[in-house]
Amino acid sequence: MKKMQPTLAAERQYVVEKEKFVPVSQYFGEDTFSHAVIKEKLPKDVFKKLMQAMNENKTLDEETANVVAHAMKEWALEKGATHFAHWFQPMTGTTAEKHDAFADPCGPGAVIERFSGKQLVQGEPDASSFPSGGIRATFEARGYTAWDMSSPAFIKRNGISTTLCIPTVFISYTGQVLDKKTPLLRSLRALNQSALRMLKLLGAKNVKKVQVNLGIEQEYFLIDMDYYYKRQDLVLGGRTVVGAPPAKGQELEDQYFGSIKERISSFMHDVEEELYKLGIPAKTRHNEVAPSQYEIAPVFEEANLAVDHNQMIMETLKYVAKKHRLAALLHEKPFAKINGSGKHVNWSLSDDQGNQLLNPGRTPQDNIHFLVFLIATIRAVYKHSDFLRATVASYGNDHRLGANEAPPAILSVFLGEQLTQILDNIEKGTVHKATNAEIIDLGISSLSQVSKDYTDRNRTSPFAFTGNKFEFRAVGSSQSVACPAYALNTIVAESLDDLAEKIKAKGSKNINQAVFDVLKSEIAQVRPILFNGDNYTREWAGEAKKRNLPNEKTTPGALKALVTDRALKLFEKYQVLSNEELKARYLIHTERYIKDLEIEVNCLANICLTQVIPAAAAYQQKLARAILDAKEALGSAAVISSQAELLKKILDLSNDVYMACKEIAAGMQAAKGMDSEQKKAEMLCARVKPKMDELRESVDALENLVDDEIWPLPKFWEMLFIC
Repeated sequence: MKKMQPTLAAERQYVVEKEKFVPVSQYFGEDTFSHAVIKEKLPKDVFKKLMQAMNENKTLDEETANVVAHAMKEWALEKGATHFAHWFQPMTGTTAEKHDAFADPCGPGAVIERFSGKQLVQGEPDASSFPSGGIRATFEARGYTAWDMSSPAFIKRNGISTTLCIPTVFISYTGQVLDKKTPLLRSLRALNQSALRMLKLLGAKNVKKVQVNLGIEQEYFLIDMDYYYKRQDLVLGGRTVVGAPPAKGQELEDQYFGSIKERISSFMHDVEEELYKLGIPAKTRHNEVAPSQYEIAPVFEEANLAVDHNQMIMETLKYVAKKHRLAALLHEKPFAKINGSGKHVNWSLSDDQGNQLLNPGRTPQDNIHFLVFLIATIRAVYKHSDFLRATVASYGNDHRLGANEAPPAILSVFLGEQLTQILDNIEKGTVHKATNAEIIDLGISSLSQVSKDYTDRNRTSPFAFTGNKFEFRAVGSSQSVACPAYALNTIVAESLDDLAEKIKAKGSKNINQAVFDVLKSEIAQVRPILFNGDNYTREWAGEAKKRNLPNEKTTPGALKALVTDRALKLFEKYQVLSNEELKARYLIHTERYIKDLEIEVNCLANICLTQVIPAAAAYQQKLARAILDAKEALGSAAVISSQAELLKKILDLSNDVYMACKEIAAGMQAAKGMDSEQKKAEMLCARVKPKMDELRESVDALENLVDDEIWPLPKFWEMLFIC
């Protein structure tokens, strides 16, 4: 519900009267240049041309673009916009925009609002300072943004500033991809083509489009802004590099789905109000497992739109939090020994006839489609699990994966008992009868039947089938969904094409039998990736090793999968990323890992040398003075042995902190001599990162000894429980 804003004349009466609200349905999408607005603002012939261009992925002619731009400008002016911006997603993982005023001089002392089709379709931001992975030199500054017609323009409000934002792709002067949106759009096209070929082979009629749908569950923390600004590690890196765990964490399990605090509920209300105005269908909000951790989830949307909306959700969380004197933390592990935050990406396929391709359905034909697309997806994950792991690799996510609240680095697929039994039956050719009263006939030979609710939910699995979709749970909370999404789309496209060739090679007049024969063989091959048990156990790690499943626990090791010959050939074949573009991404992600670690090292050193050690020294002085005073007053050293022991501990820990800082600095210096970014990342990961953990232990031990009034940093119990 949205509060109606009173006019100045009605303010006094408004205060007295009961607050009035309007339903969300009356303002949902009011700040988006939606299809409904386009249809209203454009002449019928222009609207038809624009829709045709959108549906067929074609460019607009200049005349049509000018009419669309004029309508968009007039709509934006009505909303109070003074500027427009091409809104794009560079390889920083965030969004970028350059604002240009609508106002143009039209004579001495006069201006007029202008916005041309050329300005709408293409922009030219300076590309020199964005990550390129060596594709272009720093002095080669030119870059281009191009309008993505499939994602609606929207109004962005920031204080009194109002800007028309136009979603775009971002490419270099020579045409290479510099953003995350372009490969996503290409992968959607590739998967659509492969899926249509498969459906045609299986006898589907009248299907003209297959689209990917995403449902993205976003986790985050909220802490009071006063605590946030007293922690440079949070401000600069998003994570507390030191801090002892509180006496109470999440052990009592009283936070998950618990009653939402008033301050947080008000924040959530304002977030949702902003999102509804932007046409983002926020559906679910709740407390998460850790104290001060929360989740927001919209309903499923077409993949490109869902990715854009997730970026807008993250921006809105941060923006609205400041208004409530809160800080929204999107880091994967802001607090050690407390659950981290992920971004569960639910992935599904549907056609333009309204069919969910990962839903068993009620007819034999539906069941065949389901089995083919199910096995194709499993096969894709099995064949390219190393690449999928690389798409979620980051310095922040390394702290989370496998930490008993997130899936491990080993990629496996959970299907549940019933679906696993069905695959067993297909592979063995046996028959199994379901006992559930409400069943759906599989329709291939005399195979078993599957009930409507055919899976439980395995919260430890990184890639789980959960009804009519797969849930990829390894994605980090601060990451863009674009990379894992385009990877999944591309590998499934390849898998569908491979299966189609094998089915056609059977040469059988009975397509069902040909499908059955191919699936039987494929199930046997992909079986190592299937696992329905607890992914957290040591036994599973040992079993995964026997199955030859990759287990890259660190980002420097995982990222190598981006530049294998197999990956380079695959993404070039499907025209998602060229070899040069994929290699550039490998370098960008490696450099980002190094930079994130360096920022934390510098924060850690600064905190230790300017806050922790001085605080420990102040307490040492206080203790030493107390010991001397007691000795002078009582004339005996025996009574002050406990204080002396405490003083010795603090002295030793302070020395450990200082020496660890020196060792880390030496490691950083040694890393500068590495002759490649990969070697540098590996060296920092192997030598410096463990020392940072050791240093943290010493600092956290000091925190539990030093006088609370002297300790300079907000503590976990304050940040997590006072809100």
